[in-house]
Amino acid sequence: MNAATRLGKSLPEGGTIGVPAPASPAENRSAIFRGVEWWEARGYEVKLGEGIFDRDDYVAGDPKTRARDLMAMFADPDVDAIQCLQGGFGSAQIIPFLDFDVIAENPKPFCGFSDITALHVAIRQRTGLATFYANGLAGMGDKDVTAFSKERLISVLSGHTTGEVPKDPDDPYTRAIRGGTVAAPNAGGCLWVLMQTMGPPWEIDIEGAIFFFEDYDCPAWYIDGMLMQLSHAGKLDGVRGVVVGDLEKCEWRETRPEWPRTKSLEDVLEERLEPLGVPVLYKLPLGHGKHLAALPLGVLATLDADRRTLTIDQPALGGSEEGT
Repeated sequence: MNAATRLGKSLPEGGTIGVPAPASPAENRSAIFRGVEWWEARGYEVKLGEGIFDRDDYVAGDPKTRARDLMAMFADPDVDAIQCLQGGFGSAQIIPFLDFDVIAENPKPFCGFSDITALHVAIRQRTGLATFYANGLAGMGDKDVTAFSKERLISVLSGHTTGEVPKDPDDPYTRAIRGGTVAAPNAGGCLWVLMQTMGPPWEIDIEGAIFFFEDYDCPAWYIDGMLMQLSHAGKLDGVRGVVVGDLEKCEWRETRPEWPRTKSLEDVLEERLEPLGVPVLYKLPLGHGKHLAALPLGVLATLDADRRTLTIDQPALGGSEEGT
């Protein structure tokens, strides 16, 4: 991995959140308005991208327009942090139209998860900017997104980026699939989207990293296949540790009767990850589960599988209380 880490500044009180829509559109305008009102109720301002209401089937407008709106947020001196509208599909479409020099010259907190993984990877590979695997704007007003998730995000953006990544407040159990302790930069995201970065110039680089992944509604044999592809491509040879977040709705269930009830997710994780000989921790609230603990990406972290903890050691924002 690129050793140099570029940091944006922490979100000031009353700061401005810039919101582009690089992936899928909101189903209803209310999803956007509710997110805006959530921020405004806490004293912040929100600046929406020009194409925020665009819709082209399952993407929020054409790729050039979506890329334009993202670049405008980085270039705008009045925008303090960037929060993507949501995931879904389409982030990878805009990567060829991004100006990474502009992003590098205007480092800011960048937030999103799921399909936004493609942008986390490309921005990290091209600029070294630390980014945040966290809820998008649509989630901030969503009644199903928990107070834990929202409060964690605002705390991290305000500069409290180091320390132990909190466990699920409802079910704090995590499992060490393989023990041990390691310190290294972290990188990753949604596994299915990570596979789409294989081949392009911004291909995921997890050499020497703590590899983080999660996924949603993906059967065990898909997880198996994707990990096997990463292994065959040599991507897992140099990882220093692995953190598996939520694999929400990835086990067999009655609503998925077509999925064979054979290997469980833990069977797959044991078979594919234990032989790597590195610490492996499973089930932190990172991903599509009930809770999402906003996670800084691209900074030094310590994975202690024996204590079942992931701790962020390096501040992910400059100008924060933690200092950089």
